[in-house]
Amino acid sequence: MNCQTLWFQVVYLFAALCVTCRVAGADELDSWIASETPQLAQLYTSLHQAPELSFEEQKTAARMAALMRELGLEVTPDIGGHGVVSVLKNGEGKTLLLRADMDALPVAEVTGLDYASKVRVRDARGATVGVMHACGHDMHLTNLVGTVRYLVAHRDAWKGTLVAIFQPAEERGAGAKAMIADGLLRRFPKPDFALALHVNASEPTGTVHYRAGFSAANVDSVDITIRGRGGHGAYPETTIDPIVIAARLVLDLQTIVSREVKPIDPAVITVGSIHGGTKHNIIGDDCRLQLTVRSYGEKVRKQLLEAIRRKALAAAQSANAPEPEITTTEGTPSLYNDPELVARLVPVLQSVLGKDKVIERPPTMGGEDFGRIGRAGVPIVMFGIGTVSKTRLDAFFAEGLPAPSLHSPKYFPDPEPSIKTGVTTLVTAALELLQ
Repeated sequence: MNCQTLWFQVVYLFAALCVTCRVAGADELDSWIASETPQLAQLYTSLHQAPELSFEEQKTAARMAALMRELGLEVTPDIGGHGVVSVLKNGEGKTLLLRADMDALPVAEVTGLDYASKVRVRDARGATVGVMHACGHDMHLTNLVGTVRYLVAHRDAWKGTLVAIFQPAEERGAGAKAMIADGLLRRFPKPDFALALHVNASEPTGTVHYRAGFSAANVDSVDITIRGRGGHGAYPETTIDPIVIAARLVLDLQTIVSREVKPIDPAVITVGSIHGGTKHNIIGDDCRLQLTVRSYGEKVRKQLLEAIRRKALAAAQSANAPEPEITTTEGTPSLYNDPELVARLVPVLQSVLGKDKVIERPPTMGGEDFGRIGRAGVPIVMFGIGTVSKTRLDAFFAEGLPAPSLHSPKYFPDPEPSIKTGVTTLVTAALELLQ
């Protein structure tokens, strides 16, 4: 037998051994998750019933910190607001960061679930609003807790350092930025990799979705206040009507994407809110618009914001109106999944979950501030998990309706299969990276 033949046999046997070990490990993981899922489902429903808005996640954070302390992790609360950082060292090796977000949305739930949120609070404007985990952050929390529990109970299966973080204010695009500014990557073990999950409202349970490269968009919020001169609706010649200026501006803004941005560059400008006036026969002094602006590249992002300002100034000047007030807030950079890390993890997940269950998906124009950790120099991947049973999806299809989207008051994940897929995904990836 020559050396080359011997080498190929060794490689083949090693690969076969790895597959055998992985299958055996997957069977053990399946068994463990089956035994833990009822308890994790109870955690999920209790989190679902107790949502908190961005920057107000005090009780959720305290609960996550307590759970991590019970598992023996070193816990540091109040990082970047209500952020929680928990660390578990298990010998020499790589450092892996796993992240879940904690905040909910000002949405009144209408799912009809027995465990539906009934929380009502006053928001920053003083209005009473319902609060709901309409973006699935309660499922993110549950899956991370389940993953940490597994890794604590199976320390002989991995080596290195686990950093599990519970992040505030993702919905406001501010939580990751605040935690990084407060020393997330400086005061604690700096990760070699960082992973996160996000629920998917239109894909069946049991599936995992990935995208190498750009996966989520830059997101900016722009507020524009058009100034006019109020007066009687019967004497418009004595006024400068801000609503007419705003109406012109809404149409002008649509030409930025259609006529100023290259067709191959993704970009969206949406006027999500417009408010002006108080009564039929009164021309008000101002009209307020709220925009969401989305892109991928920094060049296009800058182009969009500059064009919005130019269009607003031009619309006001055309009516001889005062200069409008324009502010840009809550900016979130695009999320870029590290291609090498994706290439490493996808085959492993396919070997455990099934090749047909781990699916490549196109990028979205949604925003995710997890991308800030990648921008800080850490290779990151955010995976999506399907959370709606095929039975429910088929029922929507039969009625000619789309499944309720994220942020809908009707969206909810099917808990147990979503937990099984989420924990399996994070545990499998963690064991691969912390060999």
